[in-house]
Amino acid sequence: MRIAYVIGTAVATIKNEKLRGHKLLLIQIADPTGKFQGDPFIAVDTVDAGTGDLVIITEGSSARKTELTTDIPVDAVIIAVIDSLEISGEITFRKE
Repeated sequence: MRIAYVIGTAVATIKNEKLRGHKLLLIQIADPTGKFQGDPFIAVDTVDAGTGDLVIITEGSSARKTELTTDIPVDAVIIAVIDSLEISGEITFRKE
């Protein structure tokens, strides 16, 4: 599992039939202090996340093991919206 920010949405009217009805969000990996890392990519949202949310994602074969993504051709899934992060007793993120 990794931490990422939701930075936008993706709309695809032509897509694999199994993806119909799934919300696609543009995310970017972040370190625990909120600094972006790497390039943005698309993830399937399973928890009603939105732009600006800090989320937990899972990738690879694990992304196809949620209740909503079983046997769907996905490589990244949002599985939680983070309320707060604490590192060594210090709060580094708190959802407003």
